[in-house]
Amino acid sequence: MKRLFKLLQLTNSDRQLLWKTFVLLGLVRLGMRLLSFNTLRKLINKLSKPNPRLEQISFNKIVWAIDASTRYTPGGAKCLARALTCQVLMTRYGYAPELRIGVMKGEAGNLEAHAWIETQGKVVIGYLPDLSRFTLLPSLSGI
Repeated sequence: MKRLFKLLQLTNSDRQLLWKTFVLLGLVRLGMRLLSFNTLRKLINKLSKPNPRLEQISFNKIVWAIDASTRYTPGGAKCLARALTCQVLMTRYGYAPELRIGVMKGEAGNLEAHAWIETQGKVVIGYLPDLSRFTLLPSLSGI
């Protein structure tokens, strides 16, 4: 009941952003299961077009919508789905996000990966205190 009350207290624009983010996050997760990464990236690049008709919002509001959507997504969402969703939204709202993917060898010797979004030299989603331990993969902007 508290969640419904919180939802009703949101402004109309915040509710719309939250709904769009929830749907987009679900579609990205579905795409990650059904499509090759190359195909998914091409679709995301098509969706990621700046839309000057959208009312400008802060990237903090976009991160809030992704965090809230993740909490209500069954099974949550992993870092790559969150980063790709953030990339689409930030680009549509006129920001220049950079998708970063890094890998490292874990303590047990297994390969670990993490995805995050940076803009203006700042990590906006996917921050970890030990990001510097990850070896950054080449940029995917040309894909």
